[in-house]
Amino acid sequence: MAKRDKSTFERLRADRLNRKQKRELSRKVADGDPSLSIVNPNAGGIDVGNESHFASVPSDRDPNPVHEFGCWTSDLIRMAEWFVSCRIDTVAVQATGVYWIALDEVLTRHGIRVVLVNARNTRNVPGRKTDVQECQWLMKLHTYGLLRDSFRPSREMEGVRTIWRLRDRHVAEAGRAVQHMQKALTEMNIQIANAISDITGVSGMKIVTAILDGQRDPYILADLRDKRVRASREEVARSLEGTWREDLLFELDQALKSYRFIHKQMEECDKRLEGYLKKLPNVPAVPLAAENQQPAPKKTKKTKKVRDNQPRIANLEEELTRICGVNLCSIDGISVITAQTIVAEIGTDMKAFATEKNFTSWLGLTPGKDFSGGSVVSKGKRKVKNRVAAALRMAATTLLKSDSYLGARYRHLRRQLPSKKAAVKAMARHLGELVYRLFTHGQAWVDRGAAYYEKRRKEIDLARLTSLAGAKGFRLIPFAQAS
Repeated sequence: MAKRDKSTFERLRADRLNRKQKRELSRKVADGDPSLSIVNPNAGGIDVGNESHFASVPSDRDPNPVHEFGCWTSDLIRMAEWFVSCRIDTVAVQATGVYWIALDEVLTRHGIRVVLVNARNTRNVPGRKTDVQECQWLMKLHTYGLLRDSFRPSREMEGVRTIWRLRDRHVAEAGRAVQHMQKALTEMNIQIANAISDITGVSGMKIVTAILDGQRDPYILADLRDKRVRASREEVARSLEGTWREDLLFELDQALKSYRFIHKQMEECDKRLEGYLKKLPNVPAVPLAAENQQPAPKKTKKTKKVRDNQPRIANLEEELTRICGVNLCSIDGISVITAQTIVAEIGTDMKAFATEKNFTSWLGLTPGKDFSGGSVVSKGKRKVKNRVAAALRMAATTLLKSDSYLGARYRHLRRQLPSKKAAVKAMARHLGELVYRLFTHGQAWVDRGAAYYEKRRKEIDLARLTSLAGAKGFRLIPFAQAS
């Protein structure tokens, strides 16, 4: 009978390292430290894993400076108590999936500051391939202050972020359910999408429900359309003539039930999210400066259709304004969903970012450049996945036909930059800068209109051309004076 391997729990609880293992471990640990000033003398390091964690302290704090602890809560508490007994007040932890979250909560309760490190900052060091060496290397880097803490929102925003991300996954699942519905209809040659653009609208849901209830007459189904549908009764009826297959009707029924169930989950998320938002404190608004109190140009607002993924929260825009102290939706292009994404992912405190350049760099909206000797040696795209950056990119694309200052700026970027993708990224970066300024200065965004931007653009171009002509020994003369 084959011998069963011990589980991590059995291996760690059965026995500790023996003397031979301790000597072997001490031999492998490097003793030499770089000649750098010590910033965190009471620093530790943790290599986070799925089944166990390797923790390290300075060699003068414990005869065995590296311990392995299990992932269960009792061992996490024992790890925190071991750090406290070794006089450790700060620990470097790599951001490994979600395994670090429980560890962070336990260590924080014991008064230990956790520095969450991006693995990209430590992975390029040669020779650090084992868990023991990794935790000790993290400890050394943290001792000399060579690691930067990752951005994390405040504790009070964690619930908002969790529910909003969960709701975002539900929105994606609802989209896949709609695709399944469309696939089943198309395989039966029900070309309803050619007559009705959105099958999840009022008309589409009535027709799909009637089909599943057994109605097959195309003209009776066409009569269920809403009066606002532009397609005629004949056109809709012709689109509803198909081959009715039992297997595909079953698939359609399953997809519709999934779609409705997901929307119920979204409604539950909206109720829970509304409760979390009401618990957040008020932020007093700062009045506008005197130079910005002039009335903004009037814009005719068209009533937009409320999408299915729109949060069903009453007065969500006013609630976000109360929480932030500013109305992020006053920035043209930023919708309520975009503003909610910004608040859920970042919070309302920008103290973690010294400048707006630091903020846009964290978003991944700045160009990646490598410098050597004071000059740029290489350029490349930065691979940063950021939900706020994705929302700002989406907001930038909505400004193409906007008769506003930001709309004119986006159209100018599309003309100047080599690709549309670069223009979207540049405009998203500018929106990020505006968001940072609103949070830090506490004032609303005042739109001066597209005409004002074009006027300023002409003035800047004229000043540039005048300076260039003067440098070449020429002088610009208007056409009226030249004639």
